[in-house]
Amino acid sequence: MQVIPAIDLLDGQCVRLHQGDYDQVTRFSGDPVAQALSWQAQGAERLHVVDLDGARSGKPVNDAAVRAITAALAIPVQLGGGVRSAERAEELLACGLDRVILGTVALEQPELVEQLAERHPGRIVVGIDARDGKVATRGWIEASSTDATLLARRFSRSPLAAIIATDIATDGTLAGPNLDFLRAMAEASDVPLIASGGIGTLEHLLTLLPLASLGVEGVIVGRALYDGRVDLAEALQAIGPGRLQDTPQPAASSDLA
Repeated sequence: MQVIPAIDLLDGQCVRLHQGDYDQVTRFSGDPVAQALSWQAQGAERLHVVDLDGARSGKPVNDAAVRAITAALAIPVQLGGGVRSAERAEELLACGLDRVILGTVALEQPELVEQLAERHPGRIVVGIDARDGKVATRGWIEASSTDATLLARRFSRSPLAAIIATDIATDGTLAGPNLDFLRAMAEASDVPLIASGGIGTLEHLLTLLPLASLGVEGVIVGRALYDGRVDLAEALQAIGPGRLQDTPQPAASSDLA
């Protein structure tokens, strides 16, 4: 399972939000390129970048930082946040990004996402962010009445690279992933799933291993890496492709984090 460090950009700085709340911001670094290079040096095989300003406004805000990160790294970079048109997605793919993540537009214009996936197989990701099981959009500010699992099922036969599933209630809390939510999302679609939200310890990462057989192929980790609660090298050894097969795996819990 791939461990993917996250860089969330707000006003050009690396930050983390608590449960998607823009009023609860922790700033970690004013140099996102240096931070990206650090994750690469520690063994990351992919980097996850979110333009939080773009997610909220729908307009590109942190492009200079994104381009600098992409130019500096040898590993693939995926970006989400405010990508709401085919033109914007094409522009980002052309500037060196490996994948672009579509969230709001996946709910509002699913046909557009399918068209992009057909044109760029393996390079389009759908981000499904859920609050109480319902899809949230526009930087998690707006709620919908659509079940997250139904949206995942909608793209089951599309040539997407992955679906990123985030339970907003766990995001930034370090309290553990919502395993029930992730299991339901993985079972809803044939598209590979990347888990996001709640990782605070190495043990939390290990609880995801039983979901690998359902198609959970990666996990995004943010605050826990910045706080030093999770060591990237140890995480890669524990659940990465080269992990020991006898690594202890705690029993999956059904508790909501």
